[in-house]
Amino acid sequence: MPWTRRHLLTIEELSLAEIGQIHATATAFKKILGRSVKKVPALRGKTIVNLFLEPSTRTRMAFDMAAKRLSADVISLDGASSSTTKGETLRDTAENIRALGADMIILRHAAAGSPLYLSKFLDIPVINAGDGAHEHPTQGLLDTFTMLEHLGSLKGRKVVILGDILFSRVARSNIHALTKLGAAVTLVGPSTLVPHWFTDLGVKVSHDLRSALADAEVVMLLRIQHERQSSGHFPSLGEYTSMFGLNKTRASWLNPKAIIMHPGPINRGVEIDSELADGDRSVILEQVTNGIAVRMAVLFLCSGGQPESVIPASA
Repeated sequence: MPWTRRHLLTIEELSLAEIGQIHATATAFKKILGRSVKKVPALRGKTIVNLFLEPSTRTRMAFDMAAKRLSADVISLDGASSSTTKGETLRDTAENIRALGADMIILRHAAAGSPLYLSKFLDIPVINAGDGAHEHPTQGLLDTFTMLEHLGSLKGRKVVILGDILFSRVARSNIHALTKLGAAVTLVGPSTLVPHWFTDLGVKVSHDLRSALADAEVVMLLRIQHERQSSGHFPSLGEYTSMFGLNKTRASWLNPKAIIMHPGPINRGVEIDSELADGDRSVILEQVTNGIAVRMAVLFLCSGGQPESVIPASA
């Protein structure tokens, strides 16, 4: 099946086949990243703009590195240095970027739906790098890519997402990706952060940590999204940690071969103890590495590349 999608706005709108195409292309690019010469000329002559109007470390750097590994020219613009601080609208900023000759915009924005909004009038690809509490599609793709590397298949596998689900765009993207891939997903945390209506997305909701973690093959920790909360959803961080923080004892409730994940940034000692974040079961740094290959795949495909065309380059 040829790749026909110009934008990457959500995982919710992707088919299972499209997720598989991205993962397969990422696998080929990951082999390239293991070579002594890590660059390919796939996007030579293209200019990609990272328009990050919210703070970011891993995602911004990974997109930057992914574009450069594909030989694209990269320009990064953040909120503090953009004319949005002077009152310019997002649309005007984006149209000026296009008028300057950009071939793609990667957008992170606090407003849910902002990448979709840009895609309605721009004639170049728009990639969602996180829009409010809505979605973070490349994070969900790299997380499931990492799980597949360790588990082989996600069909019927028990995956637990633990923490601030209500305000997490990472959780939403992972829920959409994991359910499409056939995983059995359980969300767990305080009832104020994991409301029952999430079951409408085809997942289980639990507020009992021990039963939720029992025999789980993957546990993904999420930090508390203070910047998106308008009021307290639990008494204190200390009380959250005492009830839902992952420590050595609670990790023993998992499947013995379970992997521990976190999209970052980590609040050590809050959602997870350092010995687990740095331990043998942690794949947190693998997620970071895989983020480059997955984002290379997304940039390549949305620029008009086809999955099969990258495979010879990886040999």
